[in-house]
Amino acid sequence: MSRVLITGGTGYVGGRLAQVVAEAGDDVVIASRRDSQLPWLPQAQLRIIDWESRDSLTEACREIDTVFHFAALNDEESRRDPVAALRVNGVYTSRLLEVAIGEGVRRFLYLSTSQVYGIAAGRIDEATMPRPKNSYATSHRAAEDCVLCAHDCGVVIGIVARLSNGFGYPAHPAVNCWRLLVNDLCRQAVTSGQLVLKTAGLQSRNFIPMSEAVRALTHLSTLPKEQVGDGLFNVGARTMRVLDMAELIGERCQSVLGFSPPIVRPAVDTADHAAFEYSTEKLARTGFITDRSQETAEIDATLRLCQTLLPS
Repeated sequence: MSRVLITGGTGYVGGRLAQVVAEAGDDVVIASRRDSQLPWLPQAQLRIIDWESRDSLTEACREIDTVFHFAALNDEESRRDPVAALRVNGVYTSRLLEVAIGEGVRRFLYLSTSQVYGIAAGRIDEATMPRPKNSYATSHRAAEDCVLCAHDCGVVIGIVARLSNGFGYPAHPAVNCWRLLVNDLCRQAVTSGQLVLKTAGLQSRNFIPMSEAVRALTHLSTLPKEQVGDGLFNVGARTMRVLDMAELIGERCQSVLGFSPPIVRPAVDTADHAAFEYSTEKLARTGFITDRSQETAEIDATLRLCQTLLPS
């Protein structure tokens, strides 16, 4: 049993991870800026964190073996305030990392984003040069460099996971995860009875069920040091067209909700949709095999959750 600190542990990815880590028998500490109730994970310990206070960060990292650092401004917040994005996503990561190293934390896993690459065409692997195109991506890239620098210096086992498009139900209903494409389509199916796409849906994206994302993150956090290599990993699952994903959701609606919602999309698409592959071969070489069955399981569970969230 180890002692694990999860920043952003009341959020989307962090909440799901906290449940899995706790079920595995590890001692879970969730760091949050505000005092929160955790009825969905009563066995976890909550530590209030002040990102401007070194003493607060030190207390959060005390007697911790592994840090999962997921706390960050989201895409919308980052675009709205690029300076705040760099401070929260970049500077705060550097502060936490420095304190964690000083407190003897052995592993530090940072959750980044596939958006750091800045492209969605061709084959993208960890050797692809990042060209971030927005403040969300640039701030995550800054944080990545801090973690990988510490890893290269040998002061901590630092791991950066560049996550593709995650989807699935949140750990608790208060989590706002409905701007994510798949989750938004599931909610549309329940609330409006149709699936509305903003585009023709012919562009390809890499999607990963949240259960598989969490399983990959826990897998990376326990890798033997020699398998960690340079510490950088793409985390994704299946590449498919947005339209194909919408059709899959429609099929699951028939099974879960008893009807198949129509897909509404623009009739004309003049864009050039180049081939796209988000390579996770490096992750696979460490022994991680994606379970494709989790796609439908996550969609079904998300549809059912949306049903329960509808006002009676």
